Amino acid sequence: MADRIAGNFARRTSHPFDDLRQLAMIGLLKAALRFDGSGGRQFRPYGRTFANGEITHYLRDHGYAIKVPPTWRDLYASGQKLLRQGVEAAEVPARLGIRAERWREICGACSVRVVALGVEELG
Repeated sequence: MADRIAGNFARRTSHPFDDLRQLAMIGLLKAALRFDGSGGRQFRPYGRTFANGEITHYLRDHGYAIKVPPTWRDLYASGQKLLRQGVEAAEVPARLGIRAERWREICGACSVRVVALGVEELG
């Protein structure tokens, strides 16, 4: 079940499948601790909700700081996958069918992350 849930998110994001599977497993473990099977309820929908929530919270906390068009997010994820496969950075835009200038824009927009400051750092 964790593999299927993680796979759904991995196809739509640039996050590695193994990391997402680990988060799904944590969600399933939390669900197992809280699950009460009395009343004929089944674990599968309950566990799926917890696993999805765990991954969604992670993605929200490690998501984009600015609104990025979905096409750019998809191109960025595809480009990151190509880089992980060993494709040279200079070849990525051509493989994606875009100009190098556009690829730089996409990388700039998609690499901005939210940074949370602790209370002690604020003052």
